[in-house]
Amino acid sequence: MKNNKITIFLVTFFILLGIAFLSYYYKVNSAQNKISPLPIIGNDQNHHISPFSFTNQDGKTITNEDIKNKIVIVEYFFTTCKGICPKMNENLHKVYEKFKGHKDVMILSHTVDPVKDTVGALKAYALRHEANSSQWMFLTGDKKQLYDMARYSYLISAEDDTAGISIDQDFIHDKHYILVDHYGRVRGFYDGLNENDIAKIIDDIRTLIEEKNAK
Repeated sequence: MKNNKITIFLVTFFILLGIAFLSYYYKVNSAQNKISPLPIIGNDQNHHISPFSFTNQDGKTITNEDIKNKIVIVEYFFTTCKGICPKMNENLHKVYEKFKGHKDVMILSHTVDPVKDTVGALKAYALRHEANSSQWMFLTGDKKQLYDMARYSYLISAEDDTAGISIDQDFIHDKHYILVDHYGRVRGFYDGLNENDIAKIIDDIRTLIEEKNAK
């Protein structure tokens, strides 16, 4: 009888121990699988955005130090655009509202027309989108640096109209948002005119927030 009690106790103990182990294993793996790392985009794993210096809508000089350890959404636009820009920034405002006040998320909207897009013009444009300059910055500066950042850091195209149309009539720029992680690495491109891509960038920002917090 005594041996039977010991046997029952041991069997019960090991069953409970097994349940506890499986529960712990499931929780650990669920936490690990919850974060699905986004691809790191570039010619190699060491591609990072270059140092920069631009001016925001408040006339403040903004450098790469201001976005250090931040998750950044990047776009290129111009204030007098009557084509894709209004829709791009309408959609970007949806992203902004989702993360408004989040200390780890910033938006950088670069002009492709720095001659016309003065600090005053950017300020008026930012006010129309109710953009807080501490989180959504509209940037102007040296045209070459703006374009070099687009081509070589953010890996998109931002070029003068190759058809020879005057900038007063038209201007070619990219319709994509670029998602940059807190290390300064490009992690995704999103069509700023596509509702599915807007939903995707919101999800991917959340993924990067989890990825950052998991470190």
